[in-house]
Amino acid sequence: MTGEHRIGQKRRGLKVPEGISWLPFLLPALVFYLMFMAWPLLDSLRLSLYTGSAGIGRTFVGLDNFKRLFTIEQYSQRYWGAFGHTLYFFLICMAVQNALGILFANLITNEKLQARSFYQTVIFIPVTFAVLVTGYLWKLLLNPVWSGPVFQKLGLGILVRPWLGEASTALTSVALVSCWQWIGIPTMMFVAALRNISVDFFEAANIEGANSRQVFWHIKLPLIMPVVGMITILTFVSNFNAFDVVFAMENANGAPNYATDLIGTLFYRVGIAGQHPVGIPDPGLGAAIATITFFVLCLGVIPTLKATQGRG
Repeated sequence: MTGEHRIGQKRRGLKVPEGISWLPFLLPALVFYLMFMAWPLLDSLRLSLYTGSAGIGRTFVGLDNFKRLFTIEQYSQRYWGAFGHTLYFFLICMAVQNALGILFANLITNEKLQARSFYQTVIFIPVTFAVLVTGYLWKLLLNPVWSGPVFQKLGLGILVRPWLGEASTALTSVALVSCWQWIGIPTMMFVAALRNISVDFFEAANIEGANSRQVFWHIKLPLIMPVVGMITILTFVSNFNAFDVVFAMENANGAPNYATDLIGTLFYRVGIAGQHPVGIPDPGLGAAIATITFFVLCLGVIPTLKATQGRG
């Protein structure tokens, strides 16, 4: 038996069956997902049924953590306040970030626009900045001590106010900064979706005499609706897990007077850092907050997927 024949036999012996030929490529990602996403999620659900910590011992309390969260005023007031702020944060991002993303993408994909690559780069550059750096820079720009003289010289004295120091404007300011930083992601996703539309649709619309507005509302938007749904889901999930932008521009207490307190900052204070005035972390109560957030996300994500995905 020749050497080449023996090598051929070995190769045939190691051949993966065609039905599961994809398995070796999937295994690394599957192991990573199970270890760092699925298992922590399941363990968080389990932890929400206990009180205490690993160091001093845990006690099974069932649904008592959820009961405390909604019946004790100290916790329920903070939770519903953070929930309302997070929902408002999400609505601002949907109305500003994603709406402008569609607008910018529609302009970038216009063949008549010159230097389209330049505009794509300008829009996407903020995404590459670290959130802490972005938050700190905007905190300086929104500080009237730093920006006040510049606005006064430009005749924009009406803009000189402590945007991050007033409860009525702090959360909106933080949300708009988040929109400014992340608007590049939905823009590029919409650009890819619009460029994937067959030119036959546009040629037919041109023959029928449709203008640019009619083309957008009756051709482009319906055809990219699956992408709109996916971006809505990504925005919803990221906003209900937002923490870093508030931490960078305000602090973990959601200053001023909890006006910028989100679900993420509330979870951090309760489950990790310890809620004032006690200052002792309560992992069980924090896990209860995370568990409720998980089910809220499911209630928002699943209907959106059914409504937007799989459309022709």
